[in-house]
Amino acid sequence: MKNILITGGAGYIGSHVTEFLVKNKKKVFIVDNLSTGFKKLINKKAKFYNLNILDGKKIRKIIIKFKIDSVIHLAGSLIISSGEKNPKLYYKNNVLGTKSVLLACKNTSVKNFIFSSTAAVYKDKQKIVHEKSIIKPKSVYGKTKIKAEKIIISNCQKLGINYAILRYFNVCGASLSGKIGLIANTDSLFKNISVALMKKNPIIKIYGNDYNTPDGTTIRDYIHVTDLAELHLKILSKISKTGKSTIVNCGYHRGISVIETINEFKKQTKKNISISYEKRRPGDLAMVVANNKKLKETINWSPKYYKLSTIVKSCIKWEKIINR
Repeated sequence: MKNILITGGAGYIGSHVTEFLVKNKKKVFIVDNLSTGFKKLINKKAKFYNLNILDGKKIRKIIIKFKIDSVIHLAGSLIISSGEKNPKLYYKNNVLGTKSVLLACKNTSVKNFIFSSTAAVYKDKQKIVHEKSIIKPKSVYGKTKIKAEKIIISNCQKLGINYAILRYFNVCGASLSGKIGLIANTDSLFKNISVALMKKNPIIKIYGNDYNTPDGTTIRDYIHVTDLAELHLKILSKISKTGKSTIVNCGYHRGISVIETINEFKKQTKKNISISYEKRRPGDLAMVVANNKKLKETINWSPKYYKLSTIVKSCIKWEKIINR
């Protein structure tokens, strides 16, 4: 594991994964078309190519030229509400894009393939989910991700490539380096609150307060992006050494509601936040929390930034940096 290609490496999660890999002396090559990524998030120690993942021939040339041994495929469309409005785009980017990247890996030096999937593949109302929980995505986003998972499993087995499918829960926070964080507003609750707090009279929209949860708002398993970035290298090392492919949930096994999150921001900033209750959004699950037993059995992992207060502080700090 010396030469690693990251698709979507100029994005929020991709930039954090790159930062972690570079710190661990890996050579990183980034493919991103900057449709949702940002030049300012591109790590200076990585080699960058402005390419669409559907351009498989050019990606293949990069793989061959630099003897890429591992691919971390993060590129794709991810906003649940946007997917409901534009299903064709989500199919193109998430399903056809994955096919394109896999085809580029065929008969090359690539031995390992990591894919960013999502908790949105699980059936609603299961609350705490493990990897064998019922798969029945509610959203277009979740449906495209499970299709991509199936494509990866069948193709990697044929090609003799080790794969790891990482089902992300809700990613939030910013790097403690202060250099990278979430720039675009991607329907992230933490981002929305952080942006609102930069205004004199912050107002937060909550989509639904009539869910069957203790305070009526949705519950999610929020994971700090730096902890998630570390998982990629640890899991990559594991599948490379053992030759065993895997699917794992990436979360803390802890549920936090929208109201609890807002209250923590209030506590940290001492600001009054007004709440505007809106209709539920199509595709949203009431509650989804990771059973992460398999993750902990797969790798030796102790998250460092799991406290809600730590996550909130990193978001506030990042927002202040980019609004200077």
